[in-house]
Amino acid sequence: MANHGPRKQILLNAFNMNCVGHINHGLWTHPRDRSAEYNTLEYWVDQARTLERGLFDGLFIADIVGVYDVYRGNVDVTLQESIQLPVNDPLLLVPAMAAATRHLGFGVTVNMSYEQPYLLARRFSTLDHLTRGRVGWNIVTGYLDSAARAMGLEGQLAHDERYHRADEFLDVLYKLWEGSWQNDAVLRDKAARVFADPSKVRKVSHSGRYYKVDGYHLSEPSPQRTPVLFQAGSSGRGQRFAARHAECVFISPPSKEAARKTVSALREQLVAAGRRPDDVKVFMGAAVVTGRTEAEARARHAEYRDYASREAGLAHFAASTGVDFARYGLDDPVNYEGGNAIESATKTAAQHGWTRRKLLDLFELGGRYPAIVGDPSQVADTLAEWVDETGIDGFNLSRTVVPESYEDFVDLVVPALQERGRYKTAYADGTLRHKLFAEGDRLPARHAADAFRHA
Repeated sequence: MANHGPRKQILLNAFNMNCVGHINHGLWTHPRDRSAEYNTLEYWVDQARTLERGLFDGLFIADIVGVYDVYRGNVDVTLQESIQLPVNDPLLLVPAMAAATRHLGFGVTVNMSYEQPYLLARRFSTLDHLTRGRVGWNIVTGYLDSAARAMGLEGQLAHDERYHRADEFLDVLYKLWEGSWQNDAVLRDKAARVFADPSKVRKVSHSGRYYKVDGYHLSEPSPQRTPVLFQAGSSGRGQRFAARHAECVFISPPSKEAARKTVSALREQLVAAGRRPDDVKVFMGAAVVTGRTEAEARARHAEYRDYASREAGLAHFAASTGVDFARYGLDDPVNYEGGNAIESATKTAAQHGWTRRKLLDLFELGGRYPAIVGDPSQVADTLAEWVDETGIDGFNLSRTVVPESYEDFVDLVVPALQERGRYKTAYADGTLRHKLFAEGDRLPARHAADAFRHA
């Protein structure tokens, strides 16, 4: 058992996406669910206010480029059940939610494979300014061949090469965010007619294998300069990438033992990369169904199961692994070899020998995260056990029925966690990075970005 101290406080992100069906598929059909209102600002602002009332550290917003067309070789189930389709841009949500809150952070997913670092740097700097330092970037390289085709390519790069390109992409961004403008370059001196001192702003010149940039960062230094860096790769290459760049890592382990091994391996790689083992906060994906009593929670869970779509969950997982499960009988052995999608998901499924029947059993709420079901005390104890026994730092809580899943958690589970001393009772001041690490607004000198800072 990992020993991380009995009073370690738990970090919490809500896990959502700018779409109808995110993780727990089919629940959009529940009569109390409002997820079909995803394309209104009121939906997101109300959610942000609820999360801030519950002192959530952040709202983690997923995203994809492309569609889930592996299952049955088409998008029919994807469209019928709205499996992350339609899906809108996540970045455009942030300013409205930031204006309605003071402390809530925003971890936004952007697929760097179809972006140019020069313009992406400006977009995140702009958000960091507008949120006063509450923005993070979930770095993804993509895993859908449908995305590559939609962007005019024949297919994706191979898994490891996607990470090689991502390493260079981050180097360019560090040069722009950390190295183009000195901290004191902006004077705003009206009398002297000097807004920015030219001697303290320098051009970034980069010529690499994948990217070429010759220009000045378009934004003045923002509160964090570099947004808080999230990453979700659990493969060997993904962990090496995380050890160099990430500040928060998102995992979805099938068991406590798997979580413990993943966390331990990551912390060892951090040390090998010259960082501290606690330089990364690890969040685990989870779904919570609670009620004022255990009986109420279990009744609600049973009610949710009646509306969930296990087949939609299977179609989602088909895209994650590159395996068309529709080609297999319920108990046929599945060939997981030869895919180019999410390596960690494919490896886990292969190791467990998951058949189509087993996957349908796992997806009882329409998604791949195990549901924690119980009264507030039971849920709080279970969350604390995961933290204490695996070394994770917190959770990305996927939604079930909106808005009640987050409202129930805030009203019922948060007080139970606070009573145990496992959750904050007030926000700290400062940026998202300072709230998470209590070491200031900007990346520490031991991070890889330090090599690119303005001398």
